[in-house]
Amino acid sequence: MAGFCDDVWAETARTREAIDELPFVRGLGNGTLDRDRFSYYMTQDALYLRGFARALASAAAKADNGEEIAFFAKAAYDTIVVESALHEGAVGRVADEATASPTCNAYTSYVLSVAHTQGYPELVAAVLPCFWVYADVGERLMAKAGDLSGHPYGEWLATYADEEFARTTEQVKAIADQLAEHANSTTVARMREAFVRATTYEWMFWDAAWRREEWAYPV
Repeated sequence: MAGFCDDVWAETARTREAIDELPFVRGLGNGTLDRDRFSYYMTQDALYLRGFARALASAAAKADNGEEIAFFAKAAYDTIVVESALHEGAVGRVADEATASPTCNAYTSYVLSVAHTQGYPELVAAVLPCFWVYADVGERLMAKAGDLSGHPYGEWLATYADEEFARTTEQVKAIADQLAEHANSTTVARMREAFVRATTYEWMFWDAAWRREEWAYPV
């Protein structure tokens, strides 16, 4: 019998295929992506991860047992310390006054709104795509790239195709499946909506990076 993760992964198949087809993702994998677009993406991702880390900290606060409290607390820490180091190595320290793009602002606001207005199961479902989609894309791009020596974005590929990141992703999936198994149908429906919407935001985020999206009327 298929669990929650199997169901939502199948439901988002078209979105994930669309992610693979994005020129940004193709260029990232084969190394042809121009540096300006990559720098834009890394800056926006650093801004997004600040909000994402807060959402993970909220998951730790909402968790039902000590193991999951510790897991999400560590995930929040790693997001700020480990992944931020990757961004700083690529684009330097992102200034506090840097402006989030419309898509970055929308995705961050959505995840934080789930953290503050919905329950633990919905929040786990909302943060899962940021782990799972990246692990999936990273693993397949890594397989195509082969030897990363000389690859301009090899460090990025290695980070998200890393075995430790894969293990973390599997843990979030296991938590989501368990929560859905013991939830009522209304909660599972909200979990499904959160996963699908966050996966769509993943597509939007990479698309926005290719376009170097800006506000129509910047402040």
